[in-house]
Amino acid sequence: MSTQTAQNTLKQDPTKSLYINGEWQSGTDTIANINPSNTSENLGDFAQASKDQVKDAIAAARQAQPKWEATPLEKKQSILQAIGDEMIARCDELGTLLSLEEGKPFAEGRGEIYRAGQFFHYYAAEVLRQMGDLADSVRPGVKVEVTREAVGVVAIISPWNFPTATAVWKIAPALAFGNSVIWKPANLTPASAVAMAEIIHRQGLPEGTFNLVLGGGSSVGDALIHSTDIDAVSFTGSVPTGRKVAAATAPNFVRCQLEMGSKNALVIADDADMQIAVDAAIAGAFGGSGQKCTASSRLIVMDSVHDTFVEAMVERMKTLKVGHALDDGIFMGPVVDDKQLAANMDWVEKAKQAGANLAYGGERLQKQHDGYYMAPTLFTETDNSWDVNQEEVFAPLACVIRAKDLEEAIAMTNDTRFGLTGGIITQSLRNSALFKEQVQAGCVMVNLATAGTDYHVPFGGRKQSSFGPREQGQYAKEFYTIVKTAYQKAY
Repeated sequence: MSTQTAQNTLKQDPTKSLYINGEWQSGTDTIANINPSNTSENLGDFAQASKDQVKDAIAAARQAQPKWEATPLEKKQSILQAIGDEMIARCDELGTLLSLEEGKPFAEGRGEIYRAGQFFHYYAAEVLRQMGDLADSVRPGVKVEVTREAVGVVAIISPWNFPTATAVWKIAPALAFGNSVIWKPANLTPASAVAMAEIIHRQGLPEGTFNLVLGGGSSVGDALIHSTDIDAVSFTGSVPTGRKVAAATAPNFVRCQLEMGSKNALVIADDADMQIAVDAAIAGAFGGSGQKCTASSRLIVMDSVHDTFVEAMVERMKTLKVGHALDDGIFMGPVVDDKQLAANMDWVEKAKQAGANLAYGGERLQKQHDGYYMAPTLFTETDNSWDVNQEEVFAPLACVIRAKDLEEAIAMTNDTRFGLTGGIITQSLRNSALFKEQVQAGCVMVNLATAGTDYHVPFGGRKQSSFGPREQGQYAKEFYTIVKTAYQKAY
């Protein structure tokens, strides 16, 4: 059933799933796309690009970019609008495909596709909102114009945990501001990438404006980040890989935008509404099987409400249903693959060895289908300095840390090399004001889960979470455009 669903959704033969210069191509090899909810199912064998094909894609993008940038604004706007329209119209179908290959529940998969369509709609509107500035020079009779132009050829390297949404919040602004694109998605989620490329293909962009090259980071990714014919690279992934991207692009003076890991904290203040606190912690820690860079894996709880919060968390966790991504009523699907599951179980053992108390979960689950299922897991009596509280685990695993007051809670929140999101549950304006002011994070949440951001405002972090200009909203133009200042003597 699942394999047939994938075949019905994709119009393109997976073995010819590279999209270069307006044509679908085969690769040098293929990889199996295994359903993490049922490992006996292969959703298709998808092509892998060679380094020569990557070069072809870059050359095509280089040739097409001036044509795309010169395309009339209303034409660009209508193309991006049409892409968004089709994604939203097909969100059930495409959401099913996404959930099958990534493992997130259908409601989350469908929601991701719908939101991706909204991204295209937003940037379709941004096409028509591109305005410059005028100024008088300090020299009499001289006028100054400040305008923005496309950077040029943009390489986009996106992750598997939000295979469509994260890619779209790069692709949509890149196209909106007149750039051409070479997209390398994660190898764990090729079907969603091909489905979106099919939609873009149908919109009649100049050949070479948009290219899809599937393949591994050590081959396709490496060829992209070392190319001297790329003008910018936008990457989302791990810190070690981000360092490699930065090191590779710097010698060629290629623009670099990195969104990397985090270790987000949710603070439960002593005046917190416990229902809101538990709802936010559950959603932030275990939504998407904890495979989010915005996940709240550190739960910093003030002493006076610690026991009440832990008890309420455990009771709620007992009700969370784990199962096949397409099953009705599930809260959590499997993790993405066997390597991720093995790494997660290693973290469970490390936390135990460090002295943590296992309050709930911690085991692999056996379900009707063989899959990469893990119970949502909560540890208590942990220390903020432990590795499990300092490294990004990317698992449905959260650790409770005690704090005596708000000052200590904020200090613990900031005691990390990351700084993407941070949240607090409180009914106090003073607490929320201090937290928003003092927390070293790019995104701060009050009485909300740390996971969940909007497309029309900037997204990004501090410290080792992010490098370069912010993503999303109008702030995206800082990366995808370059400023030109023109002087003219009028008389």
